[in-house]
Amino acid sequence: MPATLSRLGASLPLPPDVNMCRRVSERAEELGYESLWIADTGAGPDAFVVAAVAAAVTRRVRIGTAVVPIYTRALPVLAAGAGSVAQLTPGRFILGLGISSETIVDTWGGVPFRRPFTRMRETVATLRQMLAGERVTVEGKTVRTRNFRLVSPPPAPVPIYVAALMPPMLELAGEIADGVILNFMPVEAVPRMLEHVRKGAARAGRDPATLEVVSRFQVVVTDDPPAARTALKHMMGPYFATSVYNRFVAWCGFPDEAREIGAAWRAKDRTRNVAAVPDDMVDRLAIIGSPAHCRERLAAFAAAGVTTPMIQPFLFDEAAIWRTFESLAPAA
Repeated sequence: MPATLSRLGASLPLPPDVNMCRRVSERAEELGYESLWIADTGAGPDAFVVAAVAAAVTRRVRIGTAVVPIYTRALPVLAAGAGSVAQLTPGRFILGLGISSETIVDTWGGVPFRRPFTRMRETVATLRQMLAGERVTVEGKTVRTRNFRLVSPPPAPVPIYVAALMPPMLELAGEIADGVILNFMPVEAVPRMLEHVRKGAARAGRDPATLEVVSRFQVVVTDDPPAARTALKHMMGPYFATSVYNRFVAWCGFPDEAREIGAAWRAKDRTRNVAAVPDDMVDRLAIIGSPAHCRERLAAFAAAGVTTPMIQPFLFDEAAIWRTFESLAPAA
């Protein structure tokens, strides 16, 4: 494994259940993965539960959320969840936060998807106080709490990372976060994205070199790339129809594709929506092919500025999941 991939991470959750997440966590540490990154998909498994399960079967790997939405849990609930996992993993836990999407926040959760930029700024500031064990009273524009204090705060500071796609949130991450979490971009967009992170860091008088850059990659180790592309298109079509990701993929190089994906979804034409995702778009946003090809692609993203690539096997059977993790493992 090239030196540029020495901080390779593994992504959770994985089908079918929490027990699979436990097995992957334990095996990933054995294989030399440096970190585990847990998404909150909105429909389970719960990110903090998966993190606690991972904590119980590992000793060295860092465990981070990438990400939990800032809208779907009240601030005290977020602080309690993060603080609890941090107690199990002193110095190993990272709280990654994101705005998520209208589907998870509003449609599923019934929470208005409003003022994401302000909400993120106020959430990070308030959670830092809560996780430090302070008694917190805040009356912000988007969040409020009175006289809250964690009963048992974490034994060590909890780094907070911010997921970002577009320039305003990328700059905010550079300004206030300990790291930035990226997702679903082509390699050529990485330098442009990180330039905005550096701009935000400079505005706050911070050194951008201290910020970790984490990114999730949908990976399929296979000798049948066409079949993998077809499966990924069925995920990408609806995913990129959400307004957040539709704007993002247009911004980072796919304006025509984004327009057609969105139009097809609004027309409730699922076949057209999936067909609007071309092979080239899949190949540039996901990583598909032989182990050697996948390593080469991961290394290209690392060279572009991603400090910690994480592998998300886009697979639905256990044998294929193990094949991906084992064939790309740092210890392999």
